[in-house]
Amino acid sequence: MKKKKAIVYCEGQFGSMDGKTANGLIRDPGYYDIVAVIDSTKSGLDSGEYLDGVKNGIPLCKNLEEALSISDEKPTHFILGIAPGDAFLKDQERSVIFEAMKAGLNIINPLQEFLTEDEEMMNAAKNYNVTIRDIRKPKPKKEWTLFTGGILKIDTPIIAVLGTDSACGKRTTAKILEKGFRKRGYNPVFIATGQTGLIQGAEYGFAMDAFPLQYLIGELEREILRAQKNENPDIIIVEGQGAVSHPAYISSCGILRGARPKAIILQHPPKRKMLGDFPFIPMPDVQEEIDLIEHFGKTKVIAITINHENMTDEEIDQTIEEYEEKYHLPVSDVLKKGEDKIIDAIIDFFPSLKAKEKVVSS
Repeated sequence: MKKKKAIVYCEGQFGSMDGKTANGLIRDPGYYDIVAVIDSTKSGLDSGEYLDGVKNGIPLCKNLEEALSISDEKPTHFILGIAPGDAFLKDQERSVIFEAMKAGLNIINPLQEFLTEDEEMMNAAKNYNVTIRDIRKPKPKKEWTLFTGGILKIDTPIIAVLGTDSACGKRTTAKILEKGFRKRGYNPVFIATGQTGLIQGAEYGFAMDAFPLQYLIGELEREILRAQKNENPDIIIVEGQGAVSHPAYISSCGILRGARPKAIILQHPPKRKMLGDFPFIPMPDVQEEIDLIEHFGKTKVIAITINHENMTDEEIDQTIEEYEEKYHLPVSDVLKKGEDKIIDAIIDFFPSLKAKEKVVSS
């Protein structure tokens, strides 16, 4: 399938927590061929080099006009790559969307503000003959599902990548693990629980925070059962949301209930002292988060992955060594150090993966 050319809008936020959708699309564009990212505060830089220290040829541009001018083939889509804490558009952001529609670009909206319910937006889309897709908009309520217990009958290993905060790299780690398992000859399935994974093209999943809690548990169970039936996977990897300990977000609790993961990978940013969206609340203690997850979810944390924001390479190495000694678990930064250590830990934990490993390597 030919990828759709797209411009990602991330004004003032690229590389930050609130730019996580843009960050994710640069690392793994999925359905799309990203031609440019709009962030005037970093214009002229290479997005890959800015984000991960490796050039990718996708420039950071000062505005939409510049982003449109650099592509040989006209882009067809305009993706909002921001994920602000208040989840609503500012006037400047609205004006850029109108500008994009006028330029003939279809709009991909990951926010909780649904543009398909905005009369002014829809009138503009009609006038300019473009479409608007609200990623988080749930399907009709009559199609929602409650928990059935079918998940309890699945023997396939299910893991979840949970975290100690929001926007700390859970989806990135989950996607890297998915690719790592596939490279080793396994058949993994990734279950998206947020907007970025869905934009990237995940076959299974939904935006959890658009549903009441009892339904999101049932919907997650249904997506996993659907993936199990359709794909017969060797392992199911569920993207985490927020944190079990988080005072404002409940999605992690829904993941533990709906997915019933038998093992957990815990993602943690060691240099983050306060919660990202609530800078007046301290980050949780790693051991306390592990204890909470294991008690609430009746599961086992089997590895820790770290987010290297604001860390030097030396600090990453020191932290990995310190954490492994302190928590007696394998630890890695999958972006910097690779995923092999974590995948090995998962295979060692699940007998069916261990047996498959012998078949794959023989």
